[in-house]
Amino acid sequence: MLTTVFALQTTLGLAPLAAAQPLDLGTRRELFVDGALIERLTGGAALRLHHPTPREIALVADAPWEGNGSLYATVFQDGDRYRMYYRGGHYRLTPQEYTGTHPLVICYAESADGIRWTKPELGLCEFEGSKANNIILDRVGTHSFAPFRDDSPACPPEARYKALANGDVEHGLFAFQSPDGIHWSPMAERPVITEGALDSQNLAFWDAARGEYRAYFRDFRDGRDIRTATSDDFLHWTPGEWLEYDPGRSGELYTNQIGPYSGAPHLLLGFPTRYVDRGWTPSHEYLPQLEHRRVRTGPSPREGSAVTEGLLMGSRDGVRFRMWPEAFLRPGLRTRDTWFYGDLYQTWGLVETESDLPDAPPELSLYASEHYHQQEGGTVFRRYTLRLDGFVSVEAPLSGGELLTPPLTFSGRRLLLNMSTSAAGGVRVELQDPDGAALPGYALADCDEVFGDDLARPVSWQGNPDLSALAAQPVRLRFELRDADLYALQFAGD
Repeated sequence: MLTTVFALQTTLGLAPLAAAQPLDLGTRRELFVDGALIERLTGGAALRLHHPTPREIALVADAPWEGNGSLYATVFQDGDRYRMYYRGGHYRLTPQEYTGTHPLVICYAESADGIRWTKPELGLCEFEGSKANNIILDRVGTHSFAPFRDDSPACPPEARYKALANGDVEHGLFAFQSPDGIHWSPMAERPVITEGALDSQNLAFWDAARGEYRAYFRDFRDGRDIRTATSDDFLHWTPGEWLEYDPGRSGELYTNQIGPYSGAPHLLLGFPTRYVDRGWTPSHEYLPQLEHRRVRTGPSPREGSAVTEGLLMGSRDGVRFRMWPEAFLRPGLRTRDTWFYGDLYQTWGLVETESDLPDAPPELSLYASEHYHQQEGGTVFRRYTLRLDGFVSVEAPLSGGELLTPPLTFSGRRLLLNMSTSAAGGVRVELQDPDGAALPGYALADCDEVFGDDLARPVSWQGNPDLSALAAQPVRLRFELRDADLYALQFAGD
């Protein structure tokens, strides 16, 4: 898997964090996306950003009501069904014009496995005299429509599904509700959020870890950027607050794609689109489809010169995000359908799907746009896969490296690791007191070396994995890694 060294590894490797209250992990799964579990990296240890593997084309928006302007997709698993919502639209691009050929609509697709998708004939909205289509919305809110399943304990059945949407009538985000995810109705006559530019995929969700609804929407601050607001009822929202980025915002951010990670819902992961426009340069002559790129510059120069790609960021409070400056999803070694503005907009939502290897565990699937604003055909949504929790790892070569955590507490009985080693590599773990002294019986020399590839491998010390005697006691974890990747850890309660 291709990897990128995290730019802050030097900082993390040199300076211990200031003394603070121990981080209480409970029995939560913890990832390394935001650096909160890292006080020091030494030897050859470094944080690595991993990149998704491109798979098959999941869906082509080629129906008459869809087209090359189809975008802003949302995907989530709902019981035994996977749902996808996306905008349908088509644009005529010539050296003289950039014009929509039909009104925008919101479309729906579904899948039994997240891999093979169908467009059901819903019979809800008329297009060119027929309702034989998969359109669910054709009036207010068709620029972008971002639905989610509302699992708030107070949510009534008729509003089990909610969405923010913008487009037509007046500036702002309208609130929608649905009992089944198919039939939608407005929750209010007027927009519920009006500040911001909002010309992107603006979204909201129920944040169970914090007990509130949280929205993320587009605005401008030295270029394209993101604001957030909260609500108790989905109708009345706090003023928008700018996101904060560590070590800083990595370029202009188009879509934000922020939401709780299902494996660790206290962590909010974002997959914003980075928008890069250098103006026309000699390198543009070597990018895919030069003649079409020149055509696109006619009505709008950025249509030919701008390029988009996917990023990764993580947060524990919804406002302050650790931003990875390198690309999470690159345009890649392609000759036709990427390296254009509008490509590699990741859909909002990650889902678990079966691996194509019969003896492998499930993996994460995500989807991203291709073939946007091409002259022929519609937008394509390609599936990508990633190991569960596999966004970032602490990695070390065979010569070795170490990770030291800040003081923490836990409430489980066993330490489980999502880890991968070579046949010659391995991982050992030492439990220390807050001052850095090894606890008797849990020193590095006592640890049974872990090797292999596993999503939840238990660690033992002289054959004993039971840590219940140390529960609620502040400890540090010292990891020794050799030719290994550590993706996540969890103190399991069983």
